[in-house]
This record gives sequence, C-alpha cells and structure tokens, in this order.
Amino acid sequence: MTPPAVECSFPDTHRLIPSKYSPDGTVLAQLTDKDRELRDLIELDGATNARLLGEEGLLQDISVHELLYGVVYSQIVNASFTHAAPDGGRFNSSRRGAWYAGLERETSIAEVAFHKTEQLREVDWKFEETSTYDDYLADFAADFHDLRGNSSRLRKYLKPAPIPQCYRDSQQLAVDLLMRGSNGIVFPSVRHNGGTCVVCFRPALVYHVRRAARLEIGILPEGGVPRTRVREVRLQN
Repeated sequence: MTPPAVECSFPDTHRLIPSKYSPDGTVLAQLTDKDRELRDLIELDGATNARLLGEEGLLQDISVHELLYGVVYSQIVNASFTHAAPDGGRFNSSRRGAWYAGLERETSIAEVAFHKTEQLREVDWKFEETSTYDDYLADFAADFHDLRGNSSRLRKYLKPAPIPQCYRDSQQLAVDLLMRGSNGIVFPSVRHNGGTCVVCFRPALVYHVRRAARLEIGILPEGGVPRTRVREVRLQN
C-alpha cells in the first residue's frame, strides 16, 4: 500500500548533529597544532570523504546536481545525503542518505538518545556518556507521503526492532517512492510517543537551515529505563 501524498508546511524542524561536525573547525584540528600537518590531513581526508566525493560527482546514488552550493550550511545538508550509515536508516539505504528531523526538539532528542543508548548497550557501557549536539532548524513546504494514518498496512514501516532488520520494509518503500519522484515521508516517531518526524529525500527542499542551540546530552544506559539528561550550552562565536 502506497501512503498518500499530502501538502505539508513544517517550519522550525529540528535535526541534532554531533557538534564535532559543525563548521567551527575541522575535527582533524584535534590531531595536530601544526598548520602544514593539518593541511595534509585535510587533503588525505578529502580523498575518501563521501561528501567531497559527492560534490565532485563521484558517488553513484546521488547526483552532483542534487547537492547544494553557495548557501549557508550547504555542507551540513550535503553530508546528510552523502554520509549514510552502514546499515542505512529507517527510510534510506546505505547508498544514499537523507535529512531526518523532528517537528519538536523533544522528538529529535528522544531519537538521538535511543540510538546512542543502543550503542552503549552493545559495548556494555554502564556509566553516563555525555555528548554535544547542535540543533539545526530547517523549514519544509512540499508534498510528502504521509504515514500518520491508522492503517495496519502502514505499520510495517514503523517497526521498533530489531535494528537493522526492522528497516527492511521501510527502506524498500523509500526506494520505491524515490524512484517515483517523492520528496520524502512524514511519519510518527517510533522513539517519542506523540512525536512526528519528517525525512526529506531532496537536498534542495531542506530550506533555511540555521543553527539554533548546542545541547549537551548525557545518557546513563544502566537499568531497564535509561536516564537522559539534557542541558543547553553556549555556542562559541
């Protein structure tokens, strides 16, 4: 069953990205304080950096003509489409990424906290792990396929576990919709009860990207219900 396409307007959606990837400076600067060595590291990184390869038209599953250039935070947007996780995501494969966002910040925090908790449990980590994320806002005004209905036939795309096996049906849906020209999908958050997420398949539709805040998220995975601590920290000017 193909979900219906509906006209959507979503201002101020939230995507949390680890702050080490923000444009305050390359994370490679942590490896050396010598300018020449840093330039060599950046050049070496560029040879295998998927975003840079995509911007050179060297990736098979996303065209150079789809990516953004000359707009604020274009590198942040492009990276989300060219740096797909090895197993993909709920609505993207490992070959092509997408821009996921929550309509509310709390939804994005819950999604990030869930996946971080799973990573910590895999290595049997029992102490609080603290990471910083930057909250990027973006606006959307386009038609998206809608999974928010009560149809039982649509629920197979929103399975909570096991990961990544539970993504099999939803990834295939995304491939089919993308081939038919879909802009993306709006769907109920699987990790935040009552929350709503949007996944955008088209870089050009990720509009008016701006950085709103830096969040410090602490996660204690021990016990049946992990504890999450969130506080806002000052951005460096």
